[in-house]
Amino acid sequence: MKVEHKVSPVKYCTNCALPSTFPGIHLNDKGVCKFCLEFNDMEYHQAKKVEYERKFDVLIKEYKGRSSYDALMCYSGGKDSAYTLAILKEKYNLNVLAVSFDNGFLPKQTLENIRQVVEKIGVDHIMIKPRFDVLAKIFSYCADNEIYPLKYLERSSAICTSCMGIIKYSALRLALEKGIPLIAFGWSPGQAPISSSIMKNIPIMIKKMQKTLYNPLYRIVGDQINPYFLEDNHFNGSFRFPYNINPMAFLDYNIETIYNSISRFGWKRPEDVDANSTNCLLNSYANLVHKERLGFHPYAFELANLVREGNLNRDIALQRLQTEENPLIVEMVRQKLEKEKKCFSQKC
Repeated sequence: MKVEHKVSPVKYCTNCALPSTFPGIHLNDKGVCKFCLEFNDMEYHQAKKVEYERKFDVLIKEYKGRSSYDALMCYSGGKDSAYTLAILKEKYNLNVLAVSFDNGFLPKQTLENIRQVVEKIGVDHIMIKPRFDVLAKIFSYCADNEIYPLKYLERSSAICTSCMGIIKYSALRLALEKGIPLIAFGWSPGQAPISSSIMKNIPIMIKKMQKTLYNPLYRIVGDQINPYFLEDNHFNGSFRFPYNINPMAFLDYNIETIYNSISRFGWKRPEDVDANSTNCLLNSYANLVHKERLGFHPYAFELANLVREGNLNRDIALQRLQTEENPLIVEMVRQKLEKEKKCFSQKC
């Protein structure tokens, strides 16, 4: 006789909307998760924001004007990175080099947003576009295999972790070679806590951290991944390692304000992206693969943090977690990756 196993319905934290399927979570008798129970009060949180904004002001006074560029901005074309780029230029008057990454799945509107924003804000811009067959091989492999520790996948899918890793270390390599003292990211407060909003890149730590991403990717595509990571010569002491900064963690974060601000530059939200992205079509496929494999949404932790810190309404977070990805976009991505897989096997 076949035994049917009943799947328990997903429950969500009554305070922040973190799902009961999230690794290590425990909901108490009131349905509140351990992260909410351990969260410091908002007064403490606001005090830390003031502290880190002051630290950023000190960094600016120390490094502004000392290099050809004050900061390198990892500009994805999404709403948060566009807003951060504007903040760096308009609020802090920094000379910024914007760097974007084309993973082969950027909507036409994202490419137009990138062009419009950098032109109207008035910053230099570089587009990094790796060979698509290399990226497709990585993305396809990530969809079919486990390559990272579960801890890495609590905040993003394996596909996105690979993509962001390539971006992060490409940016660090470029900043080192150009002598840029600050690398800026447009992470939301839900993605990066205040404590990590200003961090000095320590060579010995970077070398160790890079291996976690580099080694699995090297096993997939070999030497073709090398241009996007640091090499031995970058650690020989002749390069000055920059700071990573994430201004959104210590500045006020209001989604409506962000949209209103960047619309000045002609920025428009692409119509074909999923509920949790404003710049990438691959995200839909990556989210679906992650949910099917691990049982929770890769944006769950970020959205729950935003709710917990008062930056997002819980109902909106819940809606974004429960909104299904567009099957047409998912299938388009799947077919595009499948086509590349056939080329690999046929050596075309």
